Amino acid sequence: MKFDIKKKMIAAALASAVTIGAGIGVSPAYAAQSDRESIAQVALLQSLAQGYFGGTVTAGELRTLGDTGIGTFEGLNGEMIVLDGKVYQALGDGRVIVAPDKTIIPYATVTFFDQDIAIKLKDIKDKAEFEKILNEAVHKHGANSFYMVKLHAQFDSVLFRSEYGSKEPYPTLVEALKGKQTEFTEKKINGTLVGLYCPSYMGELNSVGWHFHFLSDDKQKGGHILELSLKEGKIYLDKTDKFTMILHDDKKFHDINLAKDMKEDIRSAEQDTKSNLQEKK
Repeated sequence: MKFDIKKKMIAAALASAVTIGAGIGVSPAYAAQSDRESIAQVALLQSLAQGYFGGTVTAGELRTLGDTGIGTFEGLNGEMIVLDGKVYQALGDGRVIVAPDKTIIPYATVTFFDQDIAIKLKDIKDKAEFEKILNEAVHKHGANSFYMVKLHAQFDSVLFRSEYGSKEPYPTLVEALKGKQTEFTEKKINGTLVGLYCPSYMGELNSVGWHFHFLSDDKQKGGHILELSLKEGKIYLDKTDKFTMILHDDKKFHDINLAKDMKEDIRSAEQDTKSNLQEKK
């Protein structure tokens, strides 16, 4: 994998596999042409886990880097679903809005989605079985690549969460979720799952494995998926072999010790329900 590290992100750098920069000045047309096969990540999940909920990248700038993806918003104010070029914000009270282009993004991962691989699904009883099928496809097609996934289906059941925003001084991710996480269970709901697979070597930059968000067809409900089931559907995988990172031009971000081990906090934030989070000390 090629690495190209720069202080300022410029349009020409988007063609490289990894770019670290402080600002985005890229037209949607250029990004679509030159960087369609790259996963673009704003900051690190590890910085989010330590409570960096600020940022310097906007939702409008994020849309120049991809039309599909996941993330969150300034203050950890809800869950992000990027679908068909729009940035949706699933709020803590259960509402979903289209995020204004000026909205600040502390963390996100997006790409321009292509349907490289298709898998038919049948009688998926839970998230563990769903991930098992996806893992088989990943090992078949290349376990060291990145995969963005998209599934439109009627879900028998989906449990998803969002959260109310926090104010500075920000807590850690787990502490924020303990007090502000909200959960919703929907039955027989039509919607789209958007997810990301990160390979094993990404443990210091993101969460290894799968991370899924949900958006209902009516664009009224959504969030981070904790559990799911469905009778049938077809999921599409976009296999991607390039990775672009954008770091915030912010002293608070650069004061973070990103060598700190946040694996357990990230696992908890990814998988635990509110009751499980509140049981932790």
